Amino acid sequence: MLKARLEHDAVYGRCLATSEAVQRGDIVVEEFPFAYGPKRDSGIVCLDCYRYLQFGEDGDGDGDRCEICDWPLCGNCADDGHQGDHRGECEVFATARVTFAGNVSEDGVCPQLDCITPLRVLLAKESQPERWLNEVAPMEHHEQARRENADVWHADRVNIAQYLRGPCKLGDRFSEELIMQVVGVLEVNAFEARTRQGYPIRCLYPYTGILAHNCVPNTARSIHPSEGYKIRLRAMVDLEADQQLQHSYTYTLDGTTQRQTHLREGKYFDCSCERCLDASELETHFSSLKCGQCTEGWLMAKQPTVVDSSWNCCSCGNSMSSGEVRQIVSALQAEVNAAQSLEMGSKRLEEAERLLRKYKSLLHPSHYICTGLRQLLIEMYGRVKGYEMVQLTDHLLERKAELCREVLRILNVFEPGLSRTRAMNLYELHVPLVLLAKSGFIASRLNGGELRGRLVEAIDLLKECVEILQNEDHSSQEGILCGVAKQALQQLTVSVEGLGNDLD
Repeated sequence: MLKARLEHDAVYGRCLATSEAVQRGDIVVEEFPFAYGPKRDSGIVCLDCYRYLQFGEDGDGDGDRCEICDWPLCGNCADDGHQGDHRGECEVFATARVTFAGNVSEDGVCPQLDCITPLRVLLAKESQPERWLNEVAPMEHHEQARRENADVWHADRVNIAQYLRGPCKLGDRFSEELIMQVVGVLEVNAFEARTRQGYPIRCLYPYTGILAHNCVPNTARSIHPSEGYKIRLRAMVDLEADQQLQHSYTYTLDGTTQRQTHLREGKYFDCSCERCLDASELETHFSSLKCGQCTEGWLMAKQPTVVDSSWNCCSCGNSMSSGEVRQIVSALQAEVNAAQSLEMGSKRLEEAERLLRKYKSLLHPSHYICTGLRQLLIEMYGRVKGYEMVQLTDHLLERKAELCREVLRILNVFEPGLSRTRAMNLYELHVPLVLLAKSGFIASRLNGGELRGRLVEAIDLLKECVEILQNEDHSSQEGILCGVAKQALQQLTVSVEGLGNDLD
C-alpha cells in the first residue's frame, strides 16, 4: 500500500483510509492479485487466455484440450508449453486423473469450471502462506448469510468443495470449511477484469477488495493485464488524511432500489450512504416518478432503503405503494430492454428517442431509465446507419451534445472527479462541438474568434478525458480511446494555434 492504512469500521469491518492527504489522481493502493481465473457461471473457456471455446454436446472441443490433463486449453496456449495460468490445476487434474466432461447447461454455463478460481486461491495459499495469513484469511466471506441462499450454497458445496476433495483427491490438503471460505471470499470481494484480448476474468485483491462501499465513490480502480493484472487505486477527488477510501460495488447509474437489491443479494449488506438515505438521491431525482395527481410533484420513496416503503408526492401528498411503483418501473424497463435488443441501427435509435419522449409524462427527466436511454443514444448518434457523424444535421449534433451534457450532470454528482464513464462522455461531447463550430464558421454564423473559443472548449474536454484515461492499461478499450483522444487533442491544438496566428 502506498498512501493507505488499515482501519476498522463498525459497519464495514476491515477497510482502508488515507495515511496522508492525497490529490485527485494520486495512487493510494497498488497490488498484484493473490489469484485470478474464470468468472463463476461462465461458459467453457481456455484456462490460460480465457477465450471462449466451442465444445460439442459430447464434450468434444475440436482439440481444444490440454494434452496432459484433458481440460480446456486452446491450441495457441497449449503450444506455449504450460507456461501460463493453467499450470497449477493441470498437475492436480493429471495426478487425480479427473477429466473434463464439457457439460454445459441450457443457459451456457459450465458448472465444472466453477472450481478453477477457488482452486487457484487454495494453491496460492500453499505457495504464499504469509500473504494468505495476513491478507486473505481475514477477508469477509459471510458464510452464514450465504447459507441462507440454500440452493446456491449447496451447489457450491457439491460442485466445488466436494468435487475438489473427492474426484480431485485434495481432501487431505483442504477441508470443506476452508474451500467454502475461499468460495465466499471470492464471491464477496473479487473484482472483474479483462484480459488484453477483452475476455472477462475475476481477480482477488486482498487490500483493494476490502474497501468500504459508497454509492458516490471517492476512488477509481484500473487493472492492468499487461502487468500481471496489477491493480492501481486512485483518488477520484482530493482527500484529507485519515479519510475513508470508498468504492462502489454496484452500478452508480442504477436507482436506489436496484443498488440496494444488488448489494443485499451479492455482497450481503444494506447500504446506508448519504445517497441511499436521501429520497431525492442528492437532489437528482434519479428514481423519482411523475405524480399523477398534480402537475408539479414527484413521487419519492418515504424510506428509500426499506423494501416495502410507500412512495409519496413531495407536493400534494399523493401516495403509491411500493408494489405499484415496481409494476410501473418493471413495465417501462421491459420496453427499454426490448429496444436494446434491437439490432444496432436506425430503428433502435429512433425507438430509444420515442421512449424518452413517452417517459416525460411518467418519470423525472433525470430518472435512471431516462439516463440509460440517453447513454444509449449517445453511443448510437454518429455510429449507426443513417445517423453517421458526417450525416448528422446541426440539429442532431446539438441533440447529441445535449444528451452528453445531461448525462455528465448526473455523473458530476454520482461519480465526481476522475471517472472513466465521465471521460467517455467528455470524448463523445467534444465531437459535435467541433463539428458545430466548423459548420457555424463556414456558414458565417461564427467569426474567427468565436470559432477559436468553441474549439478551445473542445480542447478542454479532451484534456480532461486524457487526464482520466491515461491511467488505464494501453490495451484496454479505455486505453485505446485515450490514444485516440490524444491524437484529436493534438490536431485541435494545431488548428487553434493556426487560428490564433490568423487572428493576430
